[in-house]
Amino acid sequence: MSETGDIRLTPVADGLSATEVEAIDEAVRAVPHARAAGIEALLVVQAERGWVSDPALAAVAAHLGMPVTELDGVATFANLVFRRPVGRHVILLCDSVTCHLLGAQARRESLSARLGIRPGETTPDDRFTLLPIVCLGACDRAPTMMIDRDLIGDLRTERLDVILEDYP
Repeated sequence: MSETGDIRLTPVADGLSATEVEAIDEAVRAVPHARAAGIEALLVVQAERGWVSDPALAAVAAHLGMPVTELDGVATFANLVFRRPVGRHVILLCDSVTCHLLGAQARRESLSARLGIRPGETTPDDRFTLLPIVCLGACDRAPTMMIDRDLIGDLRTERLDVILEDYP
């Protein structure tokens, strides 16, 4: 990176697509230091590729001028940065205290049984990945889950099949 903040690496040199570089550069312009755009840059790559592989993480780190280990720490901290392949639809099942008290465990068991997977796994057809999340911030609608960007509150076991049908 130059002293003016311009990124000198080319898409070919660092393994990022032109679209990814453009979006990452836009995120960098919005912060005082390129390293501060780490999460946004990882989410750009994830939006294009579905997840962030080790080579992609290294490319982003090089592009931002930061150590790979530092960016990996950022990726590990941010629980919505996927470091392994995920299904077409990611189900985030809230396991906050409020959701737990209102039956989240029964919903998790029912959802796992319907999908044939445990939390942290992806269905064999790559349709769904089921992940626990500490809190979705919708305690007034507990128990909750999120599929992709859709928040689903007041989750009832009998509604699961109908909900899942909306995500082919």
